[in-house]
Amino acid sequence: MSTIQSIPIANYILLSTVLFCIGVLGVLFRRNAIVIFMSVELMLNAVNLLLVAFSSYWNDPAGQVFVFFVMVVAAAEVAVGLAILVMIYRNTGSTDIDVLNKLKG
Repeated sequence: MSTIQSIPIANYILLSTVLFCIGVLGVLFRRNAIVIFMSVELMLNAVNLLLVAFSSYWNDPAGQVFVFFVMVVAAAEVAVGLAILVMIYRNTGSTDIDVLNKLKG
């Protein structure tokens, strides 16, 4: 029995739920684009934690392989998102989402 299996699965579900809710609150209530990106990453990591926990409990490595691919896509998303944010900051001088609404027209 591995270390991850010695902790009850309910604890992983609770921790993942708390992390995901913090991420949702960050996306809904923050106006800074960088904080919003960090909140999205927190939500992705909460789901990854749950996938790894269930994968370990069921002795199926498919969940851990899926987490690897999710992390690769998330890293690419962050690279593209930060490049877009740098260009927005150069043009507007701010990363505030409300300032971006003025770019519509």
